[in-house]
Amino acid sequence: MPPKVARRGSRSKARKRALDILFESEARAEDPLEVLRRRISGSDAPPVSDFAATLVEGVVEHRDHIDTALGELARGWSVERMAAVDRAILRIGAFEILFTDDVDDAVAIDEAISLARELSTDDSPRFVNGVLAALASGERVPVAAPARERVDLPPDAQPAGDPDPDPDPE
Repeated sequence: MPPKVARRGSRSKARKRALDILFESEARAEDPLEVLRRRISGSDAPPVSDFAATLVEGVVEHRDHIDTALGELARGWSVERMAAVDRAILRIGAFEILFTDDVDDAVAIDEAISLARELSTDDSPRFVNGVLAALASGERVPVAAPARERVDLPPDAQPAGDPDPDPDPE
């Protein structure tokens, strides 16, 4: 008997497609809505579902609000300093939690954790879970971001205003 293969539901696939679009737009410094339009009209890429388009459009429309909320919850990390894939995953999850009624918050969180587990670092699922659970609960308790070496920064880079990674060298 062949091993069972986990199948992704259509909404899970749509979240992955929305993540791809948001990530691509950031990597290319392009407007996410332009990338979305190109993907919808192109025949060389997988189809974009209405749900995926809604996620991208919603993240773009509410990005300032979403980023402010995420920034309050990521202890010691601005949204801009998060790993790009984590940032896109969190934005999608936050949009679903804050601005949609047709997806249960627990489902949005589980889906975001699944994407982080599949596409990001070992520490990212815990971080994504903590931030989105705090957002859903309204507790606003900051969550520690994954370790510095796991973020989209060269190992020797230290952005301006960043606290000393080893404040007590002794």
